[in-house]
Amino acid sequence: MRGKVREGSRGAAERVGTALRGALRLIWRTVRGEWQGIVVAPVRELLRRGLPGLSLAFLAGLGVIFFHGIAQSSAGATVVRVVGGVYADLPLPLALLRTPVSLYVPALDLPVWAGMTQLFLAFALAELVLGRARTLVIAYTTTLVGTLMARAMIAMGTGWWGLGLPPDAGAILDTGPSAAVVGLFTYLSITQRAPIVFFFTGGSMVMESVIKPNLAGREHLIAIATAIVLAVIHRRHTLSASRVIRSSVAEEHPRRVEERPHRTEERPRRVEERPHRTEERPRRVEENRDLPGAQAP
Repeated sequence: MRGKVREGSRGAAERVGTALRGALRLIWRTVRGEWQGIVVAPVRELLRRGLPGLSLAFLAGLGVIFFHGIAQSSAGATVVRVVGGVYADLPLPLALLRTPVSLYVPALDLPVWAGMTQLFLAFALAELVLGRARTLVIAYTTTLVGTLMARAMIAMGTGWWGLGLPPDAGAILDTGPSAAVVGLFTYLSITQRAPIVFFFTGGSMVMESVIKPNLAGREHLIAIATAIVLAVIHRRHTLSASRVIRSSVAEEHPRRVEERPHRTEERPRRVEERPHRTEERPRRVEENRDLPGAQAP
């Protein structure tokens, strides 16, 4: 009985050790892959392109500093609100006109330097990895979808299992650049296969919505969902494009293989010609025998 108990304990210990080693290997591979996709690849691209590769990041940071400096006075705050303030109760054309500027209008109740650092880092990574055009599309799309969904939730009214919002939520200022930051980090975490970044980005936004339920938290969640949809669409498009390329290469490959036997068929002809050259040698030897002074064999 004691031997069986010892063998069972050893087997359990070995299984636990194997599971721990597998978990550590998985964590190491995940961290290494995420380090390569989120840190190493952007740094290499930055070294290749130089500071012009961070033009959107510098523009976003300078825009936040500019609007924050203007908003320090009462008249400047009014100008910032008129130029880049987006509310759900605004007419839709006016809200759409202000939405691009709202990407650079910081929230007045949050520390500006922390928000500017996050904005600069998000735009810098996205511009180096995704390019300028796709970075702008992702940032604007996530912000715009959040704004439109806020209007839809206010139009629904209270109820609807907690999805609707009261009418007074239309007077609350939009999230500004934070929705774009959340959307860019989420999109990068999916396209670069970075689950740690996705966990901290999405998890923090979910915790914020649970602890402090407000309009900004809902728009952040909508930005995350929008970025996930865009990333999935992009991955499917790239997979379909790679399949088309593979199929085209596979169609061309058999043609090359069929052409090879024609080259090999020519080799026996050259071999057959060699005996004719060897047959001429005895004739030359016989001619030499007929010459005067030639020794008899």
